[in-house]
Amino acid sequence: MANPMADEMRRFKGSDEKNPFEAMSERFDRAAQLLGLDEDLYRVMRVPSREIKVYIPVRMDTGHIEVFEGFRVQHNFARGPAKGGIRYAPDVSLDEVKALSAWMTWKCAVVNVPFGGGKGGIICNPQQMSLGELERMTRRYTAELIDFIGPDKDVPAPDMNTNEQTMAWIMDTFSMHARHTVTAVVTGKPVALGGSLGRREATGRGVLITVNEAIKRFGLTPDKTSVIVQGSGNVGGIGAQLMYDTGYKVMGISDVAGGIYNPNGLNIPHVLEYWAQNRSFDDYPDVEHVSNKDLLEIECDVLAPCATENQITSENADRIKCKILAEGANGPTTPKADKILHEKGIFVIPDILCNAGGVTVSYFEWVQDRMGYFWPEAQVNERLADKMIASFNELAHFAEKHNVDSRTAAYMLAIDRVAYDTRMRGIYA
Repeated sequence: MANPMADEMRRFKGSDEKNPFEAMSERFDRAAQLLGLDEDLYRVMRVPSREIKVYIPVRMDTGHIEVFEGFRVQHNFARGPAKGGIRYAPDVSLDEVKALSAWMTWKCAVVNVPFGGGKGGIICNPQQMSLGELERMTRRYTAELIDFIGPDKDVPAPDMNTNEQTMAWIMDTFSMHARHTVTAVVTGKPVALGGSLGRREATGRGVLITVNEAIKRFGLTPDKTSVIVQGSGNVGGIGAQLMYDTGYKVMGISDVAGGIYNPNGLNIPHVLEYWAQNRSFDDYPDVEHVSNKDLLEIECDVLAPCATENQITSENADRIKCKILAEGANGPTTPKADKILHEKGIFVIPDILCNAGGVTVSYFEWVQDRMGYFWPEAQVNERLADKMIASFNELAHFAEKHNVDSRTAAYMLAIDRVAYDTRMRGIYA
């Protein structure tokens, strides 16, 4: 009998290093093989449950109709409704959305929240669209997906170039079709519309919490730890601010165009205020201006790539000079780079744990919406810390037990949990 795991692993050997779905699949294959995953479960868990492509006609401000291409991939429902963000970008692809939906399955399982994985996206350039055009596109996209999303089916959230306003439009459109207000259909909403306190900061806070745990392995304390952050948005910017407030020395930060560096540390509140006003670091004073590529290669204790995929590859991994890599972004490191980082002794906090603060507080928001009772922010943050610390320790224990690196341990832990639920439920056929 053919071995599907071996066949798939051969197929990906020498494939495109930067293809996110192939990267996810390669890591899944390795973890499944080490777990001795049953071949039938392997076949089921390796592929998405559903891939949806929609074409979205939108009347533009000029009066003409533009048709946009959108996706929603629902990877797995074994542990609960699908969960995952929606991104708007010119380079959105089905492979990217498939990879991100699978990562959401493993991320939810690693932090042990009762969701499966989903992800959505629309190919568009939101920077060149008006607010009205974005609203009409979002509402039509929601209408096309109306039979596939909902509090018990699939719960979207913000992602790249989407925000609280986008979620409010989705919630309103869904509610108009349902004929009553359904707050739990999305998370990441404005607090006044059923959003959770602490949600906006949650992903960055999760990065802080996992870094706090990781530095203990090196005998470091925040005041003795230097940090470089790639990204200045909801993950990178908030993560940098929270680390600065905790006493870390944040030496560098960047946006999409480039970054700034000061070996003595940056005044992060001032830096972020400047960026909010200028949307650029170009003329920020008394710092060294560096490219995103060079920023990643600066020597530091903690490097936190919090921007986008494929930032650390086989081309630059040997020049990474950190003790801890805290993956605030989804898929910032390729599998080929993983091998190099492991040989260098760099401890990786894998993305499916490091940036899981967002989905954890999204789960809290979904719970609060369904109860109709909302928690104080301190309670949200305390429960987030409990979840993230417990998950970090479970991952570390799994890595030691199976003598594998932290990323492989994260995938093994997640796959083991999803496999158990799938096995217990059985395959309906």
